[in-house]
Amino acid sequence: MDLFIDAAGGRGLSEQLYEQIRGAIAAGRLRPGDQLPPSRDAARQLGISRHTVTTAYGRLVAEGFVSGRAGGGSFVAGLPVPEPDPGSGPGSRAGPAPAAVRPARRFTGWTPAAGPLQPAEVRYNLRAGLADPRLFPAGAWHKRDKTAVRPGGRPAATGDPAGEPGLRLAIARWIGRSRAVAAEADTVVVTSGAQHAVDLVARVLLEPGATVAVEDPGYLPVVRLLRSLGARVAGVPVDEQGLIVDQLPPAARIVYLTPSHQYPLGAVLSMARRRELLAWAARHDAAIIEDDYDSEFRHVDRPLEPIHRLDDSGRVVYVGSFSKVLSPELRIGFAVAPPSLAGPVTALRQLIDWHPPVLAQAALTGLLEDGTIDRHLRRAGRIYTQRYQVVRAALAGPLSPWLSALPAQAGLHLTALLPPACDEEKVLTAAAARGIATTGLSQFFHARPGRPGLVIGFGATDAAVLPAALAELSDALDAALGSG
Repeated sequence: MDLFIDAAGGRGLSEQLYEQIRGAIAAGRLRPGDQLPPSRDAARQLGISRHTVTTAYGRLVAEGFVSGRAGGGSFVAGLPVPEPDPGSGPGSRAGPAPAAVRPARRFTGWTPAAGPLQPAEVRYNLRAGLADPRLFPAGAWHKRDKTAVRPGGRPAATGDPAGEPGLRLAIARWIGRSRAVAAEADTVVVTSGAQHAVDLVARVLLEPGATVAVEDPGYLPVVRLLRSLGARVAGVPVDEQGLIVDQLPPAARIVYLTPSHQYPLGAVLSMARRRELLAWAARHDAAIIEDDYDSEFRHVDRPLEPIHRLDDSGRVVYVGSFSKVLSPELRIGFAVAPPSLAGPVTALRQLIDWHPPVLAQAALTGLLEDGTIDRHLRRAGRIYTQRYQVVRAALAGPLSPWLSALPAQAGLHLTALLPPACDEEKVLTAAAARGIATTGLSQFFHARPGRPGLVIGFGATDAAVLPAALAELSDALDAALGSG
């Protein structure tokens, strides 16, 4: 531990040292069995005599806080230590200092979103947004990871703030063949997930107080992020064809949307709306952030062309990540930015955290180049489609008295509406009582009153288990709403 002495503080040096160590023990920073610094080392570090140190240590031993071992040093004893008097001297405070500083007004009351539930807390995990970690190609990843860290495999060096050139090229080729996105390596910026990409782009584009248009309902973490940047966030309604373009606010500097699989309703932005949006952006000198968060998993029909592919003026930033493709634990995403933005976005990324993790990038590059990700997606896609079909059948059958399914062609969840006047929270509570974790639809509305419904995720639950989970959900709905 670090020790600090104030020679001009008017208190004896031995007393300061005693109080500091006693306070650390009381606060739990030093635990039973921890060794104190040897007296010679502590004296040299603090610039005081060894006698001063041994006097403090001797007092701690005498009072039972520390035990001394002949020739073996001094160790914290296992006795309970009373809380010190907050005014008794330096090092005596058990807890952190009082909070004298306050966040800016727009951050008042903010706390992190709740973390994932522990497996023991739920029998059936039907929450939205979850991929199955068991499908992760662990063997191939570990093989690539070991190659990246082997001795002599690569020199120690600071990475490229835009991402390693090999990975940027591999991503450009991969999205080119899988999503028909025309990208050059120098327009790809590797990020810590898709939300980080949105953050970087928004910071580069927005002036304080600028307006950003987002879908309503929509992905709330991005809404909250944009508000934290001082943007005015305008919610735009969504229908069966996706975002309603003619309701966009004329002042919007950015339009953020999920056109391939609208989150959370599941609609696909129609081709007519895609072209209408591009024309609108050109008229209003706006940028479009196209978040293609899970279009790799399509269950019916052919995908529409990405907005990025239709863009001939450089207004679209295409954002993706490997959270659903591989695992959210990787924290690797990317933005394909117009050349006019790639440089500023990269420079900003460098200021924030310099560069993405180099070794993880090397492993991911290998999986993209040798076809592992393509094979993984084919296998995972078959598994997720089977689960999709189970949930779809249940929504058309035993769940239909209470839930009206919305059309969805891709992704890892299905959304269904509850009766308009129903108490969504009551349904969620009844489900939780049966060990079911699922997601309410109303929470995704941020600019207008929410509609009650359920966003039923199937990414984390086996197809063999889903029938039992959905039967329990049916019982929960019956208990909460009754058969009528």
